[in-house]
Amino acid sequence: MSQKVQSFLLSILLSVTLSVEASCSGRVINPVTDVCWECLFPITIGNNLSFQTGPFPDVETDADALCACSGEADITLGMNLGFWEPIRTVEIVREPFCFPSLGGISLGDRTFAPAHGRTPNPKERSHRTSFYQVHWYHTPWLYLLEILLDTACLEQSAWDVAYMTELDPLWDDSTSSFLLNPDVTLFANPTAIGACSLDCVAATTHLPINDLYWCAGCAGSLFPLTGWVNAHITDEQAFSLLTQRFTLKLHREGLLWRQWGKDGQCGPQFEMVMSKNVYRTQMLYPTCKTQGQCCRAFGASTAVDSLGGLTPIAKGEDAAYLIWRRRDCCQGARLVDAAKPQSGREL
Repeated sequence: MSQKVQSFLLSILLSVTLSVEASCSGRVINPVTDVCWECLFPITIGNNLSFQTGPFPDVETDADALCACSGEADITLGMNLGFWEPIRTVEIVREPFCFPSLGGISLGDRTFAPAHGRTPNPKERSHRTSFYQVHWYHTPWLYLLEILLDTACLEQSAWDVAYMTELDPLWDDSTSSFLLNPDVTLFANPTAIGACSLDCVAATTHLPINDLYWCAGCAGSLFPLTGWVNAHITDEQAFSLLTQRFTLKLHREGLLWRQWGKDGQCGPQFEMVMSKNVYRTQMLYPTCKTQGQCCRAFGASTAVDSLGGLTPIAKGEDAAYLIWRRRDCCQGARLVDAAKPQSGREL
């Protein structure tokens, strides 16, 4: 086990001793046994060589097979390396400051932020509304476990709790969140909402449709960018919606960048309109899926999960998902220009 993983597990064990609340349940995620490593594939080199070991579809990109990238002090010449990288873990929780991925610990004052709310389901209403908090972790497991290869193509960051919506005043306020999604006014009509059925079919059978960027596939509408689920049909559907919605929110805030295609193979680029088809998710909690169809595209149907009992009663009302993102990278020889000042920033 690498020193990075040992430090990560030690920090989790220390934090678990701080505070454990009876109403907050969970388990520590093991990056070795709880990750479905088949989601890493397909791996492509150039445009012709491809390695595929699972049933998961790949996305076609415009990345150049032969590439050249220039940095502050060097130039990289090589071939494009395309693969799916686990980058983040997202938690959807009912109670503020509850962390299922850390073993069910609870940190902070629950009265400080809004807790989960859900309307009853009377006969005169066709749906319920609900509200959840979201936590966002940096979990670049390929880099931390050092299991792929020594390459600058991997996201080289430390494990970290990077974002908590309990501290975000926009997350529970649909009016204020208009600052991030003013285009919501264009899609608040039956025609735009009905078009999401096409995205649902496409995401379930293959990959979501990027042109329908306001749709979350079978989960509903991506807007507004808040924790309110206007049509809570099943827990799994709500989890899928908030996972996609929060990913788009970070794109709009400039905190999540494009790292695929010709524009992204030399380094991250700002992308305000999220490309949905370069993301896939794997359930980590309350049920850990590591075999078979363990990964699904953004917006794919969650009906099988709802019927299959993958979210147990009580413990199944919080969830954690590992997010995989397609990566294109110029992998090759680095030529250093001694005349230029050296920089630690990698492409």
